Amino acid sequence: MGNAELNVKGKPLDINMIQKILPHRYPFLLVDRIIESTDKKIVGLKNVTINEPFFQGHFPGHPIMPGVLILEAMAQVGGVGALNLPENRGKLAYFLSIKEAKFRKPVVPGDQLIIEVEILKTKLSVMQVKATAKVDGGVVTEAEMMFAFVTP
Repeated sequence: MGNAELNVKGKPLDINMIQKILPHRYPFLLVDRIIESTDKKIVGLKNVTINEPFFQGHFPGHPIMPGVLILEAMAQVGGVGALNLPENRGKLAYFLSIKEAKFRKPVVPGDQLIIEVEILKTKLSVMQVKATAKVDGGVVTEAEMMFAFVTP
């Protein structure tokens, strides 16, 4: 894990490449594909299906993706880019803060989350990002997050 090279200049990263970068696994891997990446921005997607284990209890008869899992998916998209940087390979990203989180619309089975993460600043082993999740072009969730990179 963490030894892959992120090279998405016009090429998406599939789930196999994502798993070489992120330590997360089922049922907590919440990124299906990376579709774009630059030095300051990474875009990923999460296909939301009724087969997700959290829909059994959230909520029976009215399935809605928990907001905290949308935030986690946003963090994982950012993590793909951040954990692939040479200085962060093999490390884990720990949340330091989540600010200005807003949930604008429920995410339901059949939705496809398009998650855009913009790096705002990096200092030592800390990174601040702005993340936005969209469904059909409309914003469903947004937040600013900070992470610390630690050696396990």
